[in-house]
Amino acid sequence: MTETALYLLPALRRARDLIDRDYAQPLDLDSMAREAGYSRFHFARAFADAYGEPPRAYLTRRRIERAKTLLRTANLSVTEICLLVGFESLGSFSSRFRAMVGQSPTAYRAAAVANGGPPPIPGCVVLMWTRPHEPTPQARRSEERLPHPRLTGQPMKEDR
Repeated sequence: MTETALYLLPALRRARDLIDRDYAQPLDLDSMAREAGYSRFHFARAFADAYGEPPRAYLTRRRIERAKTLLRTANLSVTEICLLVGFESLGSFSSRFRAMVGQSPTAYRAAAVANGGPPPIPGCVVLMWTRPHEPTPQARRSEERLPHPRLTGQPMKEDR
């Protein structure tokens, strides 16, 4: 690791934390470099010096690691997992998975099931947990509501 990379390490950690946190979102080199506060080319060189791989390779590895966990633990289809971890096509996901892991996602899941049984987490729970939530209170339960006119004894429009 060069001395420059050590100097840049706090900024590079911010970018790496962004990748670790938002790996399922569409991240490009510009957004990662912006998080670090450097130009994209300077950031790419410094990241590779500090972590031993380019930022895009780190992002792909992080997505594959998460996909492996979901394949072992969740009852989701390979396509659902592909999209959940941030890949845009099943073909690119399968080819990257095979290149990094040495077997297809389906074969990896079959081996995990053979070793430890079926996935313990139902797919519906995973999809519910990873669903984006609005910043409003759950189901708007906390909002003040006016009582229904029939409960207050006031005539409704159709009663008038």
